[in-house]
Amino acid sequence: MAVPLSPDTFLHALRAEGVHVEPHAGWRTRNRNAAGPWGPVHGVMLHHTAGRDSVALCRDGRPDLPGPLCIGVIAKDATVHLVGYGRTNHAGAGAAGVLNAVRVEAPLPAPGADAVDGNARFYGFEIENLGDGHDPYPEVQLAAAARVSAAVCRAHGWSAASVIAHKEWTRRKIDLSFPMASMRTRIGRLLGAKPQPSAATPSYAPFPGAAFFTIGRRSALITALGRRLVAEGCGRYAVGPGPVWSDADRASYAAWQRRLGYTGADADGIPGARSWAALRVPKEG
Repeated sequence: MAVPLSPDTFLHALRAEGVHVEPHAGWRTRNRNAAGPWGPVHGVMLHHTAGRDSVALCRDGRPDLPGPLCIGVIAKDATVHLVGYGRTNHAGAGAAGVLNAVRVEAPLPAPGADAVDGNARFYGFEIENLGDGHDPYPEVQLAAAARVSAAVCRAHGWSAASVIAHKEWTRRKIDLSFPMASMRTRIGRLLGAKPQPSAATPSYAPFPGAAFFTIGRRSALITALGRRLVAEGCGRYAVGPGPVWSDADRASYAAWQRRLGYTGADADGIPGARSWAALRVPKEG
């Protein structure tokens, strides 16, 4: 049982553990605390998104489920996007027996009847993955998930037994789609050593120049660009994004430029060096 960390203490804990963090505007105060108190907290719950380009969705929610849907989204490039902090709509109801086991860090029982509000009791993180058994989890993403979990556990004095998957909480869910035993082993190893704040950071694609972005240009880089625009809530796609530069890509990028404060001819939808650097497009699409 513990009082939740303050946002700044939480952020410091992540960075001290070597987590590459991308804080989104307003994350510290975006939560569902008005629906009920957050805390005392007992552990960390991990999920998979069951989709791609999920940052905006996890931040803003759905018509039937208000956001934020987690505290952070762990992307495939190991970036942890902080989209909220506090009570989030990630866990829903779950088993009292599971909560009791997490509280005393005992072996988990099979989940029983949904009787306890997990949103109030866990830090929630989404790992971006389709969850279909075919979408891979890159090693850097798994390492980031372990570091995030270890950071929270270290700050509270918890062991890896305080980290569970959504499917271990309730019979309603199937996430995560990888073995939690191996993840808890990773977390335990991190907790058994000193934190390593010098962990490798993701590698981003260099700016290819404005002339690269002509209608009909085909490149995996354009798909990666489009996915980042969707993740930032700037996607203007009826279908896509895809590998061919189109009017929809240009409209989406113009929305990103306006987000950054550009206006008029400076928000024409053609990438420039500064707006490109701010978007942080990964090298691999």
